[in-house]
Amino acid sequence: MQRHTQGRRLHLIDIENLTGQPRPNRSTVAVWSEIYRQSGLVRAGDLCVLACNHGAAIEAGLGWPNARLLVRSGPDGADNALLDVLTDESVRDRFDEVVIGSGDGIFTEQAAGLAADGLPTTIAHGVGKLSRRLELAASQVVALGTLIPATGIAASRSAA
Repeated sequence: MQRHTQGRRLHLIDIENLTGQPRPNRSTVAVWSEIYRQSGLVRAGDLCVLACNHGAAIEAGLGWPNARLLVRSGPDGADNALLDVLTDESVRDRFDEVVIGSGDGIFTEQAAGLAADGLPTTIAHGVGKLSRRLELAASQVVALGTLIPATGIAASRSAA
């Protein structure tokens, strides 16, 4: 099957893992949105999908504008919502690259499968832990935590 995607990237972002908080507030999400965009990972035409639990939905949606927001609660709720995108939405036909904004090992099998299908997969992790297996399955790893400006992280913590 031939892809007609013109270099589009799909960004699957677990905001809870990226921030290291189960219910990040709007300013924390906004800081991470800016860090993510400044990293150079996002290009024109890319699709950003942000996932969180119901308790963080309003703050996440307001803090990361222009992202598709998925909400699912329960154990690994945000992770499972993002995994559903990978399995149910013809990702291999619609995109040329996938960026997973999480370090959770639950994404290892999917990341390895994408790579095996020739779809480069980048892991962009924040302050949450990075699974060693996921790191090995990825085409590339970007440590977003190293891009945090001292003023930005201080502001996001004080607003918490």
